[in-house]
Amino acid sequence: MNARPESVILVHGLWMHGLILTPLRRRLAAAGFDAHTWSYPSVTRKLATNAQAFAEHLAAIDAETVHLVGHSLGGLILLCALHLRPDPRVRRIVLMGSPYSGSRGATDLLRVPGLSLLVGPSVQDWLAAPPVPCPPGVDIGVIAGTHALGLVGTLVRLEAPNDGIVTVAETRCPDACDAITVHANHSGMLFSRACADQIVSFLRTGAFARETATAQDLRPHERI
Repeated sequence: MNARPESVILVHGLWMHGLILTPLRRRLAAAGFDAHTWSYPSVTRKLATNAQAFAEHLAAIDAETVHLVGHSLGGLILLCALHLRPDPRVRRIVLMGSPYSGSRGATDLLRVPGLSLLVGPSVQDWLAAPPVPCPPGVDIGVIAGTHALGLVGTLVRLEAPNDGIVTVAETRCPDACDAITVHANHSGMLFSRACADQIVSFLRTGAFARETATAQDLRPHERI
């Protein structure tokens, strides 16, 4: 009897919809995972509201083992959801360009009158409070982009390296068991085959694939 495939829930970031995760979802499905996406109003709802909605969605998933992949704000929402309602079925989490340690770009944009509507309350809530603790017993891997191409990077002076929106330093998460950089910008990570391969590697083994030519290790003192 064949084992049930492990489920993977993909969560998009700010200004996006779950449809943008379709290429990544298909690549994870081709790798043998039962992958699907979850969409939410990223600009209009508060962080706690989105986190509660995701926690309810996760609880309804019929699977023995669940992995989570969050891009940007999506990674922060899933961490908040697990803080609100821990789920022992969650084994591994991949955060893609998630500003766990803050966001200079978003902070600077909020100083400009009227731009708070573009940033949205979920991001503002995350920036206004200490980072949510990561769930214990869950392997967390962090992928950061180093191709500095993005709208925020043209408006705000970002520390290098960065992905055009989030800096590598801002993705640092002290509880991550592995971290790696890829040469992709913030949204480009969603379409990068190299990034998808790294996600598959981490979900399968709890570690990223160091032999991948396009991937770069973070030095131990830069460990996210």
